[in-house]
Amino acid sequence: MTTQKTIAVLGATGMVGSRVIDEAGARGHGVLALSRKPVDGRPGLTPVAVDANDPTALRDALTGAATHGVVPDAVVVTLRTFPVDQEFLVGATRTVLDVAAREGIRVLVVGGAGALRSPGDRDLILADDPTYVPAEYRAVAVAGIAQLRACEDSPGADWVYLSPPALLEPGERTGRYRRGTDTLLTTADGRSWISAEDLAVAVLDELETPGTDRHITVVHQDRQAVPGAGSA
Repeated sequence: MTTQKTIAVLGATGMVGSRVIDEAGARGHGVLALSRKPVDGRPGLTPVAVDANDPTALRDALTGAATHGVVPDAVVVTLRTFPVDQEFLVGATRTVLDVAAREGIRVLVVGGAGALRSPGDRDLILADDPTYVPAEYRAVAVAGIAQLRACEDSPGADWVYLSPPALLEPGERTGRYRRGTDTLLTTADGRSWISAEDLAVAVLDELETPGTDRHITVVHQDRQAVPGAGSA
């Protein structure tokens, strides 16, 4: 039986954050929905207005000062900016990690695929592989790598960095995915993709049953394929 948790989701109104909120609520967890514009309240969900660019406000949201004393068991960071703002992304992530280290909060960062290794050449980072990262998206990929480095520079925090596959888009919740570590995964037909709904499934699975790897990735699992580790 899964122990119910209180999970803070930073970036709660985004494509990934909104799906994580839905998945967490469906599993009976309490949710602190952290976003600049509060989401609609519902049973088990507490909207928290917070600007992720404001370190003090972010600390207050994670230490209970802005949530009537409620401190989350885990926080999911789902921040994205386009055009990319690497300084903001890294700064907000560092603030979360610093608070988490002091409060004993587990952190799951939904980062970028650019930090993964290329499936055809493990010496090649995906951000430098134009097959998967066109030139116009390289700055976004590089920012994701900087975000991962911020995690690696926070040894006192309990964190895991989840890289999505090459394509992440809204879709269907199938509950089927395959899990890996630091190398891009592809499906049987060579595609590297997952729905935002199934990524949220992977996020909650990791929070409920933590693994030992600090850098993980997932990909859609075809129905006819043999289930792999982490499929649900």
